[in-house]
Amino acid sequence: MTDKPAVIAAHGDVDIDSLGPLQDELGSAAASHRTVILDASDITFCDSSFLNLLLHIHQATTLRIAAPSEPVRRLLEVTGVDRVMNLHPTTDAARAATAGTRLPLTR
Repeated sequence: MTDKPAVIAAHGDVDIDSLGPLQDELGSAAASHRTVILDASDITFCDSSFLNLLLHIHQATTLRIAAPSEPVRRLLEVTGVDRVMNLHPTTDAARAATAGTRLPLTR
């Protein structure tokens, strides 16, 4: 298992019909990296299947969500998951947190 974080970027709609490739990427990254950073800035829609995936990956490794788009942020806030997930304003901030420096999430 490597200490260097894996960075995965998701794009577009992430729902039950399109989740497969992202699920495979995150699962593979979680199996080989202590930290996985999900760049969520380009997600335009997400549903409970995406939330379920995040929770599973969060349990498997250290998951950091970078630059959550408004749909991602809304889903995490409505469900209260924003209080347990590691959210960061940018991918660089997520990397910095991995190195031990935490930057605030800005709106």
